[in-house]
Amino acid sequence: MSTLTEESAVASGYRAGRTLPLRVELVRQLKRRRTLVMGGILAVLPFVLLIAFAIGGRPGRENGQVTLLDTATASGANFAAVNLFVSAGFLLVIPVALFCGDTVASEAGWSSLRYLLAAPVPRARLLWSKLVVALGLSLAAMILLPLVALAVGTAAYGWGPLQIPTGGALDTATATQRLVVVIAYIFLSQLVTAGLAFWLSTKTDAPLGAVGGAVGLTIVGNVLDAVTALGHWRDFLPAHWQFAWADAVQPHLEWSGMIQGTAVSITYALVLFALAFRGFARKDIVS
Repeated sequence: MSTLTEESAVASGYRAGRTLPLRVELVRQLKRRRTLVMGGILAVLPFVLLIAFAIGGRPGRENGQVTLLDTATASGANFAAVNLFVSAGFLLVIPVALFCGDTVASEAGWSSLRYLLAAPVPRARLLWSKLVVALGLSLAAMILLPLVALAVGTAAYGWGPLQIPTGGALDTATATQRLVVVIAYIFLSQLVTAGLAFWLSTKTDAPLGAVGGAVGLTIVGNVLDAVTALGHWRDFLPAHWQFAWADAVQPHLEWSGMIQGTAVSITYALVLFALAFRGFARKDIVS
């Protein structure tokens, strides 16, 4: 395998950087059924919540406390924010784990991985192309949900300012900017899940194992974060900062929590991505 790659590397017209172009990998992934199914689920969720509010009436307050969920029907912007709130903790983890955990393991499961490398596609180039496309699809999934929710919410509740649970409101321009910040933070906070799923994808030929392992360990992180006895040790858990984006839907934007959460997530992600590239470079490909 290595001999073939080295001989091809000096062949006339061969450029390692031109193998497995991103557009080719993107088209391949977009055509897959799991991509279409996940996109459909995220696009349907706002309609499910709309029907739930239509049947159950406007969200009610518990114990006199007003939460973001209570403002869901105030405007399209509020409806979009609520969709992010109810999905950020678990639902948005799934597309990240799916796109990043399935990408390499599925090739091994189909016994096509060795043929891709014999094309010849350098191993680092193959992983890079798959990682970039997987992250791009993950980001697209996180953008799709609030976009559909904003359109559905605006049609149902009208276009207006973002009502803040603690009082006051953000004008539409500011609300749009804040929602962009929220989406960006949720994406960055999910990089640790992406790194975990991608690393597992290079270690197994079973896509379900990589995806399930990433989701399972993410759930374990959430459970550990609920253990208050851990004290400040929870600050090192990505799950501890998963809702730090709530600081973006306040009258005054607070960055401290999101900065800490982003730093923790990116640190874990870089380590996991490095392990994936290092391990895959030395792995015997037999699938």
